[in-house]
Amino acid sequence: MSISASPPAPSLLLTAAPVPSWARRVAAATLWASAPSALWRLAVVLGVPLGLAESEYDAMLIPGWGYLIVPSLSVFQEALAFLTLGLVRTWGEVWPRWIPGLRGRRIPVYAAVVPAALGALACTIYGVLFTWTTLHADMEITRWGEWLMNLCYVPLVAWGPLLAVVTVHYYRRRTHG
Repeated sequence: MSISASPPAPSLLLTAAPVPSWARRVAAATLWASAPSALWRLAVVLGVPLGLAESEYDAMLIPGWGYLIVPSLSVFQEALAFLTLGLVRTWGEVWPRWIPGLRGRRIPVYAAVVPAALGALACTIYGVLFTWTTLHADMEITRWGEWLMNLCYVPLVAWGPLLAVVTVHYYRRRTHG
C-alpha cells in the first residue's frame, strides 16, 4: 500500500535547464543596482549626515512617519529586486514545500514571466523618471550631498533593463529547454 500526499519534489539543486553564469550575474546585478538608493534612504533615517537641509527631512516626514515609510520603501524595493534571483534559481521553477496544494509542482512559465515583464517595465519607468527628477530637483542639499545622492540613485536606471534580460532568458530557458 503506497500513499502519496504530494507529488515528488524535483531536485532542489537543479533547474529545468542549466543557467549560464552570465544570467546569474545579471540577476545578481539587479540587487546591486537597487541597493545604493535603498542604503541612502536608510542612512537618512539613521541620521547619517548626507548634506540635506532640515526642509528635506521635513519633506520625507522625518521625524515622524518617515521613520516607518522610508525604511519600508527600502525593504520593499530590495525584496522586489531579490525576486529576480528566482528567475535563475530552482525556487523560481518549483513551488516551495511550505505552500499547501502546490508544493513541489512546477511553476507555470507565465506565472513568473508576466509579473517579471511588468516589473521590468515598471522598474525602467520608475528608474528613469525618479532619476530624472532627482537630477533636476531643486533640493536644499550641499554639493557633495547632491553628488552622493545622484551616485546612489543613478544605478536604478539599470534595474529594469537587467530584469528584462533575465526575464527573457528565463522564458527561453523554460520554454525551449
